[in-house]
Amino acid sequence: MKPGGARGIWVRRALWGLLAGLTSLLVLSYLVRVSYEERIVPLPEAPEAPIALVFGAGLAPGAVPSPVLAQRLDMAMALWRAGKVQAVLVSGDEVKPFHHETRAMRRYLLERGLPEVAVLGDEAGLSTYDSCLRAHGVFGARRALLVTQRFHLPRALFIANSVGIDAWGVAADEGRPTPWRYTVREMLSRVLALGMVALRVEPVYPTGRAATPKR
Repeated sequence: MKPGGARGIWVRRALWGLLAGLTSLLVLSYLVRVSYEERIVPLPEAPEAPIALVFGAGLAPGAVPSPVLAQRLDMAMALWRAGKVQAVLVSGDEVKPFHHETRAMRRYLLERGLPEVAVLGDEAGLSTYDSCLRAHGVFGARRALLVTQRFHLPRALFIANSVGIDAWGVAADEGRPTPWRYTVREMLSRVLALGMVALRVEPVYPTGRAATPKR
């Protein structure tokens, strides 16, 4: 066999392997996406739950919630005012220096009229996965409404329901288009979430008491 012919065989095998890997990724991502699709509901149809779990989404200049995060917090306030939840659990990252995400989320809600007793804070919600496990293990959440953007809800619902929370989702951006970059990112993130749930990966900070950030 000519050297060129052998090289061509390996190239074809590599391409077929790449195609098979990509197909597997897409299938797994799709399975996660549809597993709890029916649990994404608009605010009027949301069932009542003890808490609304709001995931962090970064801060804007001035240490205030980013526009994406503000959407989530506004929806959580609407759920509380509609009597759908008794409290709001804001879960964010305060591990990085000068990045007081949970504190900013909590302040945003308090300044807009939510009573202090109705706002809980988890300072170690470093990821969607960590936030869900800690909501269940540290804060005792057994039933919750998850509040985030529509593209993020399938993964969040899959994780939350897989770790013991009877969770439903309410989209903070209902009716708005999803940027393509988020769609691509979620394809990969959903597969990662499936692996973490299957392997029962521990969160970075699995234990500790519920912390209330300083204002």
